[in-house]
Amino acid sequence: MKISLLPIFCLFVVACQSNKPETTQQKSLPIEGTWKLLSGTIIENGDTTVTSYTENVSFIKIINDSHFAFLKHALPNNNDSTAFDAGGGSYTLQDSTYTERLEYYKAKAWENNDFKFTVSIKNDTLIQTGIEKVEKAGVNRLNIEKYVRLKK
Repeated sequence: MKISLLPIFCLFVVACQSNKPETTQQKSLPIEGTWKLLSGTIIENGDTTVTSYTENVSFIKIINDSHFAFLKHALPNNNDSTAFDAGGGSYTLQDSTYTERLEYYKAKAWENNDFKFTVSIKNDTLIQTGIEKVEKAGVNRLNIEKYVRLKK
């Protein structure tokens, strides 16, 4: 009596496959990493404000496979203790549409809001553009941020 090992081998291969759950989030851009904010442009009520984040303050955004966090603080030449800011939450990325769900922030009116941005990445530069609308805080503005990826 001959026994074929092929069915047994196939069963072994199937049994050894990873049971890692599949993600429902399609990530088409290499967005994960640590990003340093270089400049931010806010356009609100016809006024444009451009802020450099390389002189008096430093701002980074850390993005992993499901969450983001941001941290801002004064640089050594700036003794402004009110310059500190931080927040974070979950996000989704579908093609170039990046949507943040802000879950942690000092201003409670901003929490549990979704912010939808269009992102593009070229080399080590990420540009994020979108509307920040927070009805409870009376905010409705266009926000354009330019980041550079920090090296490991």
